[in-house]
Amino acid sequence: MANPPPPIPGLPARRGALKLLMAVLGRGTPLELAIDQALDGIALGNDRALARHLAATVLRWLPDLDALIDSATPKPLPADARARMVLRIALAGWLKLNTPPHAVVATALPLLEGGPRRLAHGVLGTLIRGEAALPETPHLPDLFAIRWAMDWGPAMAEAAAASLADEPATDLTLRDPAETAHWAAALEGVSLAPGHVRVPRSKALGGQITDWPGFAEGAWWVQDLAASLPVRLLAAAPGQSVLDMCAAPGGKTLQLAASGCAVTALDVSEARLARVRENLARTGLTATIEAGDALRWTPDIQFDHILLDAPCSATGIFRRHPDVLHLKGVRDIAPLTMLQAALLRRAAAWLKPGGTLIYATCSLDPREGERIAERVIAELPRWPFEASELPLGLMPTADGFVRTLPGGIDGGWDGFFIARFRKLG
Repeated sequence: MANPPPPIPGLPARRGALKLLMAVLGRGTPLELAIDQALDGIALGNDRALARHLAATVLRWLPDLDALIDSATPKPLPADARARMVLRIALAGWLKLNTPPHAVVATALPLLEGGPRRLAHGVLGTLIRGEAALPETPHLPDLFAIRWAMDWGPAMAEAAAASLADEPATDLTLRDPAETAHWAAALEGVSLAPGHVRVPRSKALGGQITDWPGFAEGAWWVQDLAASLPVRLLAAAPGQSVLDMCAAPGGKTLQLAASGCAVTALDVSEARLARVRENLARTGLTATIEAGDALRWTPDIQFDHILLDAPCSATGIFRRHPDVLHLKGVRDIAPLTMLQAALLRRAAAWLKPGGTLIYATCSLDPREGERIAERVIAELPRWPFEASELPLGLMPTADGFVRTLPGGIDGGWDGFFIARFRKLG
């Protein structure tokens, strides 16, 4: 009996990347939710990491990769065709991960067993011989290129495209802001605010985050700098009661607990709350965990403060999660805006007189931010932010809101909307 051919190096990672892309682009599953199933059976951690990196790179450069493929085919392949998916992965490996051309072909063709291998081989050969190249900056999907230019101006859309090109640095929030200088040095990062460290991409891609100094002892957690702003701006005092609505995955719950607040973390997903519990245990912080639908759940008390980081299209996190630009759900946000307004009204009833509510979304769509906050609730008027109380050089909008946009700081941050309300006496 003939011996089987030796395994092709890198092929398991390409198979995993293909499954990830089929889940995201074919079924509309967020990338992080697809990982466990798509990469099941891939034993080596390096292959799993490469599969995710390849898939994310394709999603960052998708319009440009498709333009190259279409330039080398007699007629366009269907958007969801397996051959197009495989070619996207192959070109991303060659043009962005510096995979040698012979390895690009060797790891692509086995993914098309029983399929158009000759076509794929021809496309790759044409593009490799022609020394094809990607532009310096990726093109946004048309929907967002047009919408963001209309909403925020062409310069913002250009900054968003530029920030999509590579994996961003990793932002960390510290359990103890007094140790900012120590952890910035230990993690070879920089701090842009007290209690924050930004770890450069070169280090972030060099090993498991769980192996970084301070992780095991719970000294920090991963949280984009913009995502930390709602708690920073809430300015709750130690001992005050705070409800963190829609709390999972829990970064803001950890911030509040670290500041000494009596935190109640509410979320509809028991599975997502498991991660909150894990991080509380790792950091040694405490909070009351409540699993329930905020539209039906009723608290036993009224709160000094409420933080509502509402479910949204999440387009503001595209730098770290490029799949959000390609998920079908972002095209119709009407159900989300109705939910956001309903949650805001529920929160108003749970606030003590004189209490403060922060409403936030990680969306770059004004319909999920500014337009929702403009629906002023009679018993919960807006409390505009003043420039003197905002960190990092932020300025309030004309209506007293906070809006972060790509390119707003050196190294970038997520797109966030933040509004503040106060319940009168």
